[in-house]
Amino acid sequence: MKKTVLRYGTYGAITICVLFLLSWFLLGDLPFSTQEVLGYASMVISLGFVFFGIKHFRDKENGGIISFKKALTIGILISLITALAFGILDVIYTEILNPDFMEAYYQATISNLRENLPPEEFEVQLAEIEAQKTMFSNPLFSFALMAMTVFVIGFIISLISALILQRK
Repeated sequence: MKKTVLRYGTYGAITICVLFLLSWFLLGDLPFSTQEVLGYASMVISLGFVFFGIKHFRDKENGGIISFKKALTIGILISLITALAFGILDVIYTEILNPDFMEAYYQATISNLRENLPPEEFEVQLAEIEAQKTMFSNPLFSFALMAMTVFVIGFIISLISALILQRK
């Protein structure tokens, strides 16, 4: 089981990193909202290795059987490796590769809110964003938020995969 988790977790980690870097280099001029959708799509694609890892373990290492609990455990562990890799990559990106990202994202968010909200609502939203700005600029918080986002999606994919692939 350990070998399968490490192999497919590494595949997921490499995939999410490659897709992230490709989107940064090739699609960096797209609006933030489009980049966000592509980011979530990259997460789902890279977490597809959860399904394949569980299936590999069931068919190649466990004689064609796997319990729901074992399948879920394998999926969660693969997701955890992928999530940790993405959290680390996000910190490297925002702290080293593109340290201006947070400010650019902040300015784009404010501009979008100004265009789409009445002045009273805009002021309320602006105050909330200002309060959160310091927190989101903290690399540890950024790591935790990005890793948790990937992990939650991975947990859902693990749950679905375990339900589909379980065999007694």
